[in-house]
Amino acid sequence: MIENSELKRYCLALDLVDDPELIREYEQFHQKVWPEIEKSIRDAGVVQMEIYRIENRLFMIMETDESFSFQKKAKMDEENQVVQRWEELMSKYQQSLPGSAGGEKWRLMKKIYTLSDRLSAGN
Repeated sequence: MIENSELKRYCLALDLVDDPELIREYEQFHQKVWPEIEKSIRDAGVVQMEIYRIENRLFMIMETDESFSFQKKAKMDEENQVVQRWEELMSKYQQSLPGSAGGEKWRLMKKIYTLSDRLSAGN
């Protein structure tokens, strides 16, 4: 997690099933994400979200406001039938990272370096 002014940044990773056709379909879904899904993301306190892909590995960057928590987002998602349908649909394309707990999808990444921290320390 990186804190920028009032926003917090979280970086997460997930693998896709290593099948070019399924990866293509997954990317197509993300060109037209359902409006209800985008609303649920914003309602949880996510201000900005980007997803990048290399081969079958995904990397997500989320910037959130002070109202965001993973617990709050999980509870909201659990209670939202449209989000549950989306998650069920996406599960066809997603697979857990090695070492993940059962059913765990997106995994929070550990920050190991920040250039600005090094510069302010005079290095």
